[in-house]
Amino acid sequence: MPEPTDKPPAPAAETLAIKVNGQVALVPRLTADWKGQPVPTTMLQACAIAGVEVPHYCYHPRLPVAGNCRMCLVEFGTPALGPDRQPLRNPDGSVVIQKSPRPAIACATAVSPGMEIYTDTPAVRQMREGVLEFLLINHPLDCPICDQAGECKLQEYAVAFGPATSRFHEAKVPKPKQVDLGPRVVLDDERCILCTRCIRFTRDIVGDDALGILNRGGHNILATYPGRSFDNNYTLNTVDLCPVGALTSRDFRFQMRVWFLKETRSLCTSCGTGCNCLIGSRENHLYRYTPRDNDAVNRSWLCDYGRLNFRWIQRPDRLAQPAGTRLTRPDWETALHETIQALRQIPAGASAIIASARMTNEELYLTRLLAQRWGAPTDTLPRTGEADSLLLNADRNPNTVGARLLGLSANPPGSNLARFAQSIRTGQIRGLLVLGENVARHGLTPDLLAGLDALVVVDLLPNATTALAHYLLPGCATPEKRGTYTNVHGRVQRFFEAIDPPGTARPEIEILQAMLAGLTDRPAPGSVETVFNQMTLEIPAFGGLTWAGLGDGGKGIRQEPTA
Repeated sequence: MPEPTDKPPAPAAETLAIKVNGQVALVPRLTADWKGQPVPTTMLQACAIAGVEVPHYCYHPRLPVAGNCRMCLVEFGTPALGPDRQPLRNPDGSVVIQKSPRPAIACATAVSPGMEIYTDTPAVRQMREGVLEFLLINHPLDCPICDQAGECKLQEYAVAFGPATSRFHEAKVPKPKQVDLGPRVVLDDERCILCTRCIRFTRDIVGDDALGILNRGGHNILATYPGRSFDNNYTLNTVDLCPVGALTSRDFRFQMRVWFLKETRSLCTSCGTGCNCLIGSRENHLYRYTPRDNDAVNRSWLCDYGRLNFRWIQRPDRLAQPAGTRLTRPDWETALHETIQALRQIPAGASAIIASARMTNEELYLTRLLAQRWGAPTDTLPRTGEADSLLLNADRNPNTVGARLLGLSANPPGSNLARFAQSIRTGQIRGLLVLGENVARHGLTPDLLAGLDALVVVDLLPNATTALAHYLLPGCATPEKRGTYTNVHGRVQRFFEAIDPPGTARPEIEILQAMLAGLTDRPAPGSVETVFNQMTLEIPAFGGLTWAGLGDGGKGIRQEPTA
């Protein structure tokens, strides 16, 4: 996969004037192929620039061109040339167009100066009907029960471009059904139209040549290499790429009709890459994560590890209301009042804050303000895992860079914890604010934490630290709030709320705002947008950014550490 880039594509050195269905369109002579290399612009790309849809199955802009489905056949003409190799002209001065006697596949045929493309002639319509008729010969007529219904290109194109009636009366060729290709993907060969998108993705993008076509003619089937399981970390991208219902996700299969889902622009938080995704939810329940295009981050892909790492958000043991060993009543007014009063009793310089690199930039910024006004040292905890060569990063925190730029992390992260433990042991640290981390697993043992005058914990799931908390405030997972993260490449990206948090849990930004106001007797910044815009004015690395200016793709920043 080509390296992500934040640079816009270089302007085309030359544009060509062509016609699409009689309308003039200016298209670049060269465009980038799936590797990011310059190649001649194709008819299909030119038609897309002109706003004309050319139906296709096997073509995908992120994959090598195969040209095997024939659905994108179009007619075309080129300027007729005289003996001097100059275009011939009609009496009115217009160029004489010589129509090709044969159609061309638009996905693999380059445009040329003066070309005219015809996508809606009787011959083109007849060719599309013929292609769809062949594709439907052995395809089962089971759209109502197909898991792909609602986002199936065969279904859409059959309605838009297919014949009104079927001439096929013979028996369909039976093919394997419910084939376990691997632990996460189920195949129905009867529905496969042999577009080979899955094969090309697995071979050329992932580098795992695990899929192929077996048998001949109408008996062709998709299969794994004999004796192998389809089990790399990117198998579910083939489900996204499949234009029909042949490849389905075992996790999402038959869980929900896609037209009922609400899609929310969000980010994968399973590592520091910050892949863009769409969260599919309904009635406050998460059903799936799917990739969202971003050339600078993840292109059109999402790793299996990240896209399936969301079930914990809906665990029944989520922290849903304030609690703690010293809290008198489990309501927010009481919890915030008693928490602030307990922290007020701690002398200046006798407290510490352990933040999390899973917090948003805005939450970290408010934590920074709290630490400065409270005179508290800070740190975050590292999370690491095995990386791969495509998207999965060894840093399993989504916002390590943000925490470093905002000055909340030691170098390396977590190296202050031993000093905190010693300071708690000697009584120098008497109050501790823990935000989203189980510090009992990182050297701050229960006997140490029990010696604190005030242990305030904000978290999502119960753990050894929350069990010891004097004041426990329930926070929100990423799909339950808004904000920004800074990925490992220094790209700041927005995400939005998809579902409501459980019980009375609140976004951490609201909890920190209340603490700031209560401990400093000064109002804290208001909305997420306001906090972000104030942060960009104070933190040089984020200078020049605005919430609105981030757009859907985010913006790159400088990564010099903040003093």
